[in-house]
Amino acid sequence: MIRIGDLYEQGRPIFSFEFFPPKTDEAVEGLLRTVRELKEVGRPDFISVTYGAGGGTRSRTLACVSRIQTELGIPAMAHLACMGHTRAEIGEIVERLVQSGIRNVLALRGDPPRDGACSPVDGLANATDLIDYVRGHFDVDVGGACYPETHPEAVSADRDLQFAVRKAELGARFLITQLFFDNEDYFRFVERARRSGIGVPIVPGIMPITNVAQVERFTKLCGARIPSDLHARLERHREDPGAVMAIGIEHAVTQCRNLLREHAPGLHFYTLNKSLATRVILAAIRALE
Repeated sequence: MIRIGDLYEQGRPIFSFEFFPPKTDEAVEGLLRTVRELKEVGRPDFISVTYGAGGGTRSRTLACVSRIQTELGIPAMAHLACMGHTRAEIGEIVERLVQSGIRNVLALRGDPPRDGACSPVDGLANATDLIDYVRGHFDVDVGGACYPETHPEAVSADRDLQFAVRKAELGARFLITQLFFDNEDYFRFVERARRSGIGVPIVPGIMPITNVAQVERFTKLCGARIPSDLHARLERHREDPGAVMAIGIEHAVTQCRNLLREHAPGLHFYTLNKSLATRVILAAIRALE
């Protein structure tokens, strides 16, 4: 059984792709077709599947990661969010993953429920608590998230970094960053993380831009920024989807080549369940191998 933490110890860049679980059975089949297309040209080392706010899509997350791993032969990682769950519920979810052959989990706090409900009294408050609980009860590899431009809810960049430090201390074998568009933000964060004692791989998260309004919404939610020169180029072509995608692909290829040249441990692509832009980017990167 492949452990994702072991992949990052192979001394080569690891390429991974993130999808979100569809809401219908038909959409699940469409997602699997997309992953098959990506497998043919992208040769992914692993696929991750996200987890809806409040666990609303957890059954489809389980179904998707299980089928990706068993039917397509690609190691899969399930996102797991603790917000809104009791410890018993978390234990049940992880047990189901293990029984399905999934040994890789990305531990997250998750988004607060839209109805404003709080986590149960016996729940887990944040991702560090979740990592501690999962590592203490199950034989799985656990990864965590980190934020080069600081989590939007953090009181300070230093305090936010300490959460990443704690995740590594508790057993996270790798950290995947939130999306960013300026590599200097990533490099500065990695330097600070190393000085703070984080030794695990810090994997850059890349989101190809395919829609201006969409990327503006995402960056606002996660506290990331679009460099002014890139934003200006996108704004000039806002109503031209083809031009926007071309600009987004060009920027992502430049980002990825620079990251790999500077020895990033791999690339984690936020695909938004679309393979075209990611496939083009991967082809450009693979051409240099």
